[in-house]
Amino acid sequence: MAYSLSQKKQILTHALSYFGMAIGAFLAAVALRVFLIPNELIDGGVIGISLILARIYGSSYLSYFLLILNLPFIYLAWRYIRRSFVIHMFAAIVLFAFFLSILQQLPSFLADPLEAIVIGGTMLGAGAGMIIRYGGCTDGTEILAILINRKKGFTVGQVILFINIFIFTAYGWIFNDWHIALKSLITYIVAFKIMDIVIAGLEELKSVLIMCKKPETLSHIITHELGLGLTFLKGKGGYSGEDRDILFIIVERLDLAELKEIVLREDPSAFMAIENLHEVAYGRTAQVALRRRAKKPTIPKELEKSAFRLGQSP
Repeated sequence: MAYSLSQKKQILTHALSYFGMAIGAFLAAVALRVFLIPNELIDGGVIGISLILARIYGSSYLSYFLLILNLPFIYLAWRYIRRSFVIHMFAAIVLFAFFLSILQQLPSFLADPLEAIVIGGTMLGAGAGMIIRYGGCTDGTEILAILINRKKGFTVGQVILFINIFIFTAYGWIFNDWHIALKSLITYIVAFKIMDIVIAGLEELKSVLIMCKKPETLSHIITHELGLGLTFLKGKGGYSGEDRDILFIIVERLDLAELKEIVLREDPSAFMAIENLHEVAYGRTAQVALRRRAKKPTIPKELEKSAFRLGQSP
């Protein structure tokens, strides 16, 4: 059976996503077996509840607890979110449970507790981050948080935080040891931060809207001194009613100070609105502002008056 080029690309994309989830599941399983379980640490969400039950009934049952506890959330995701996500979620959970099962005989890390917290939390966060980045999920409480957000208005972060505080509190109360609950909370914070880095990346992107008196002149200075692209947006003054051009720029954090210096140097009365960007997505043929061009020493005499496309120089 012959496949078209687009079908081959789709198959390759799916294969890479499952491969990425498998690597993430392996890292997370190693973190649990080597660092968390031997040091009586837990994570948040369904994994945390599974670890509590595994400590009570035996760590060999951890994979089964993880699968069983996630089944209701898989059903909720199937019914209320989207079925394509459920397939990835189920695959990620099965992979995670599989690696937890076959890695039971790994040697334990029983050295300094701080090292176990940092290294274990880092590995767990990196693994969970890879799973999420490639479209999967191993924690059903996120599904519950999304549904509560739709019904009640609480943010997903608020719901997950409340659930995890309850889990860590229950852990300290069940085993009458609040030190392990506190250490587990620190492990969760480390894992959460690393997971965020893996998903979003280390680059801190900013979007900047600039309103100034001479947008065309300023656009040429920015593109030639910083080598950045920009886009013209059409706007209208709310008080004056005048039509004006607004500059829209995506810039890395390290270039933000220089951009502000240039704007205020050329127009001290300029107004800038700066926001954090989580991600920028674009096609292969698109040119974006983050791809720098060589800076030019001079500014052309004649200014083009047409709007610039994002990432194009005049």
